[in-house]
Amino acid sequence: MGFILHALIAGALALITAVAPQGAAAQMAFPAKTITLTVPAAAGGPTDLVARLIAESMSRTLGQTVVVENVGGAGGTIGMARVAKAAPDGYTVAVWHIAQATAPALYENLKYDVVNDFDHLGRITDVPMTLVSKTALPTKNVNELLDWMRAQKGKATYGHAGVGSASHLCALLLMKELGLQMDGVGYRGTGPAMNDLIGGQFDVMCDQTTNTTNQIKEGRIKGYAVTTKFKVSSLPDLPTLDSGAIPGFEVSAWHAMWAPKGLSNDVSDKLVAALQVALKDPKVVERFGSLGTEPVAPALATPDALKSHLSAEVKRWGTVIKAAGIKGN
Repeated sequence: MGFILHALIAGALALITAVAPQGAAAQMAFPAKTITLTVPAAAGGPTDLVARLIAESMSRTLGQTVVVENVGGAGGTIGMARVAKAAPDGYTVAVWHIAQATAPALYENLKYDVVNDFDHLGRITDVPMTLVSKTALPTKNVNELLDWMRAQKGKATYGHAGVGSASHLCALLLMKELGLQMDGVGYRGTGPAMNDLIGGQFDVMCDQTTNTTNQIKEGRIKGYAVTTKFKVSSLPDLPTLDSGAIPGFEVSAWHAMWAPKGLSNDVSDKLVAALQVALKDPKVVERFGSLGTEPVAPALATPDALKSHLSAEVKRWGTVIKAAGIKGN
């Protein structure tokens, strides 16, 4: 009996010894399952497109599916709050844009700290904005459009992707520079806003090239100017606002990737490396180019660079938003 018991114990110990290292290795190996990439906006918009291109490339690098989940509402704060509360294991990440920097000024009861409750993985792209209108407007160039806007004396309407979104901020700056007001129409993302602009439900919009380039080329909307200091290769006929209509005007919708605070160094390193590979992926570069943007330089696609950029943007847009007296809802 003693011999049998001893044999059983010895066998059990041998099994534990054989299995334990494998189990430990399995727990440490990242990624071992699907990664969820949260986009805090509706499907079909510019950030959704950027995220899906990045997700596809990262899936190949990491050897696991990176699936995009759209969690829109409240200027992106619902989706980012969910990410902030997720387990810091690398299986939840987010791609969001300039609205991460505007949230503190817009939402008094924000349930997360935009800088300190996330691990910053890296910037992705700085997307130029375009000033566009419905096709029914009689204006033929940017100066005619601005004159038309002034003549409406506050009755012109503009669409945007929600309070604090890139399209909203661009419109606020535009009105400030022109010294006029327009009636804003908010949507849950630029995808729905673009659909209504095509349908002629409002007059003008300031939106990202990732959402407007194809629509302009196909004649569904009118394009007038870009908001960067340099012209956009995918829309060579559009002048910059800075070149004449509004000297000094410049705004872009930068995008970046975040994860919940507390990633291990190993997991963070793998995600950052996969992101940087994606930014050099010929397919991503080509697709970005067709949409009027390009990946940021490698030095900007790092955790430290993103954290520094975000902190500076929080200060910049906080001043603009407070001066405009707007609040999120």
